[in-house]
Amino acid sequence: MNSHPTQILNVDDNDGARYAKTRILQSAGFEVLEAANGTDALEIVRKTLPALVLLDVKLPDINGIEVCRRIKAESDSSTVLVLQTSAALTGRADKIRGLEGGADNYLAAPIEADELIANVNALLRMRQIQVDLRDSEERFRQLTDNIDDVFWMFSVPAREVVYVSPAYATVWGRSAEALGQRPDDWLAAVHQDDRARMAARWERVAFEAHYDDEFRIAGADGQVRWVRDRVFPVRDARGQVVRVARVTSDITGRREMEALLRAADSNKNQFLATLAHELRNPLSPIRNAAALLGAIGDGAAERQAHARDVITRQVDHLAHLVDDLLDVARISEGKIVLRNEEVEIKGVIAQAIETAAPLITARGHRLSVEQPDEQIWVSGDPVRLAQSVGNLLHNAAKFTPTGGEIHLAVRITAVEGGPARACISVRDNGIGIAQDNLPRIFGMFTQVEVPPDRAPEGLGIGLSLVSHLLELHGGHLSATSPGIGLGSTFTVDLPLLHVSAGAGNVAASSPAPEAQSAGMRVLLVDDNVDAMEMMGFLLAEMGYEAHTTADANEIEALAARHDPQVIVLDIGLPGVDGYQVARRIKSNPQLAHIRLVAHTGYGSPEDRRRAHEAGFDAHLVKPAELSDLEAALRG
Repeated sequence: MNSHPTQILNVDDNDGARYAKTRILQSAGFEVLEAANGTDALEIVRKTLPALVLLDVKLPDINGIEVCRRIKAESDSSTVLVLQTSAALTGRADKIRGLEGGADNYLAAPIEADELIANVNALLRMRQIQVDLRDSEERFRQLTDNIDDVFWMFSVPAREVVYVSPAYATVWGRSAEALGQRPDDWLAAVHQDDRARMAARWERVAFEAHYDDEFRIAGADGQVRWVRDRVFPVRDARGQVVRVARVTSDITGRREMEALLRAADSNKNQFLATLAHELRNPLSPIRNAAALLGAIGDGAAERQAHARDVITRQVDHLAHLVDDLLDVARISEGKIVLRNEEVEIKGVIAQAIETAAPLITARGHRLSVEQPDEQIWVSGDPVRLAQSVGNLLHNAAKFTPTGGEIHLAVRITAVEGGPARACISVRDNGIGIAQDNLPRIFGMFTQVEVPPDRAPEGLGIGLSLVSHLLELHGGHLSATSPGIGLGSTFTVDLPLLHVSAGAGNVAASSPAPEAQSAGMRVLLVDDNVDAMEMMGFLLAEMGYEAHTTADANEIEALAARHDPQVIVLDIGLPGVDGYQVARRIKSNPQLAHIRLVAHTGYGSPEDRRRAHEAGFDAHLVKPAELSDLEAALRG
């Protein structure tokens, strides 16, 4: 029960004296309760918890000093003020005995009214200060008990522990009891590389009562934590430092994040430098090959043919870089959509080898393939799976010196307590990977160290891309290496659907039908004039009748004049939306029959969907393969 702030209990067995004191207190604005003996007084205190008890020493049943002792002994009433009074026991020894019994003050009768009121008010002021102090201490305790930081208080200059919050045991892994016995016990947990520095700081804390430092703590479990330790002085009214307060925060997470940010920044800088290198590499041979296309004289035709082959290969390389970058962006945004179906591993392997074969052959490597006779089936996107294995073969060829050995193996592995898995491994005898690099090689833009005689190759996104693609298939990519110069092995692990008996050799595919291009009229629309004209020249060489324009506003007029069967339209035209142009053409009754082919740099599934909805009959991503272009034109 909460007491009224001005409620006073007046205890006296003398009716006249009790009445007089009650009237004095009431006239001063206090609410007064009365009791004529100690037993009643204790019961009223228990029930009402008055702010103060005006207590006569001589009572008929219980001595006033004993009443006071019992009031102060109970936790609920220990803060109730007791003003002891007596008309008979007024000596010095009596006052001492009363105060030692727990009384907050002792007055000898007769007591003047103003003296009584002044003493009561003084005690109530003291009580209010005590209440405020307890409230402040309770708020402080709740704050320090519920924060993750360690709050300490040490005396100066002795540096003895005055207070330490419960978080100390969590952060330091040591007991507060040991700290109380040995105030320097916290230093024992400081990392040995930081201990001497922090010990020196702590020795000077009485003279330099302020610092802000970061150091490591080695826990009993071997875990290292970083903490930020701040010390500041606590001064008395004269400005003298009497204590030092400390706040210690666990900053391990921040430190780890800073390390990751530094690594990411380093990877970003390396990626940008490598990207510039990778983009410039194809541009040089393309420029030189373009110059050779104008060659004349003996052997000109052969040189021109070679130049065309160089340009084709280098453009393919550039397209591969762009595709990888786009795939990474789509994965990070969750926009990769797998076209899952039952996939036979042999088909995936064949397509992957076909993709990597040119580089393997160019570097003079020997590729051996080991596959079981059975057909191994998994669930997945056959294009993405072939892309993943092809990327691993491409990496093996790229990081293996000329004339190296590459071994691709397919097998079924049993997993203890779980279903069997399909595994594809690619092993090479190339430059290898250092053990400390193995855990990070699947990070975005990460590249392993290469020998000094080799320049870094690739953008550092291939393995990360493969790893993410396999995770989308419920699979896993792992890597092992005996060390630098000893080759490496990358293993693809996928959930197995089923195994069936081996099928006979697949019949050779029939030759593609010859292009039926003679007389087909094509209108090319692209703001990149060079690209548009080159495609026009190429189509003309193949027997098409090609017309070109860089102005989307001319499409209807040119279509009416030349009556094209196909319009190849760039979507990203300046000042106009290619999708709107397509809708405009399809809504024109005179042009609606014309086949529309989108030729664009936008190649995501969302871009293809938008093109289809706008009325395009086919969608090609720049730079399109010649065979894909012809297929799109013919429909």
